[in-house]
Amino acid sequence: MKLAKMYSFFKADIDHIENELEHSIQSDSTLLNEASLHLLQAGGKRIRPVFVLLGAKFGDYDIEKVKNVAIALELIHMASLVHDDVIDDAELRRGQPTIKAQWDNRVAMYTGDYIFARSLDYMTKIPSIEAHQILSKTIVEVCVGEIAQIQDKYRYDQHLRNYLRRIKRKTALLIAVSCQLGAIAAGAPPEIHRRLYRFGYNVGMSFQITDDILDFTATEKELGKPAGDDLKQGNVTLPTLYAMEQKEIKSIILQVHEHMDDLEFNQVLHKIKSTDSIERSHQLSQLYLRKALKELEDLPKIKARKTLRDMALFIGKRKY
Repeated sequence: MKLAKMYSFFKADIDHIENELEHSIQSDSTLLNEASLHLLQAGGKRIRPVFVLLGAKFGDYDIEKVKNVAIALELIHMASLVHDDVIDDAELRRGQPTIKAQWDNRVAMYTGDYIFARSLDYMTKIPSIEAHQILSKTIVEVCVGEIAQIQDKYRYDQHLRNYLRRIKRKTALLIAVSCQLGAIAAGAPPEIHRRLYRFGYNVGMSFQITDDILDFTATEKELGKPAGDDLKQGNVTLPTLYAMEQKEIKSIILQVHEHMDDLEFNQVLHKIKSTDSIERSHQLSQLYLRKALKELEDLPKIKARKTLRDMALFIGKRKY
């Protein structure tokens, strides 16, 4: 089953949010409009808005209230992507030229800042002080994570905990608070929205580890960028960390740089995939997935709970 079919009963609400997203990025600047729309139309799974809506189903669901949380979180995610592409000097995202490639770094940074500011505008429509406190702390962590990603580039001696902290900030936190803030906006009790946070955190960790595995195992067509691009850009992910436990493989990986010849780099990828690093990474992803599913057991038995379970299984086990 495709991911979109799992939450097809939300189609009208998702379409409503998609239209609102397009409206949200409009400005008096033609350049900002073009750059922001370029990113929006590149597509995306809209996972965060869906998790917001599912979280809200555990309270008093009202799309007109909940949509503001969904839009805000998707805009924060979009802004972080624009900034990431500048940091990584990425030319492609989802098979399309990035904003920095289509225009330049300055346009990309200001576009990311603008989209981020628009997200805060939408959050002002949420009356919950707790929701604002959670979101502000999350934004701080996401920003710290972006700086850490810069500092960790080509740092092959980093510990596993550095990687896990980085993907927590990069991916898991926004998914966790999507689930939680949707529930808070709908007035769900604390024991529910805190459990949804833990569910989202573990799903997010599994999601990012799976993404990092796919960077080695999927094709360029599936990825929308060259296979192994993370490694070539100096982003040390879990398969690389595991592979470097073998001295011979580590000595080869240490020679990787962004201008490396494609043939030589493909040989490095082959060496990494010949180890047990992919399987071990998959095992850790499944551990987080099991933790996520465990959190669902004590939630009310409603349709949203089954959908959350189906989505978690899809995200954690996808091949692409």
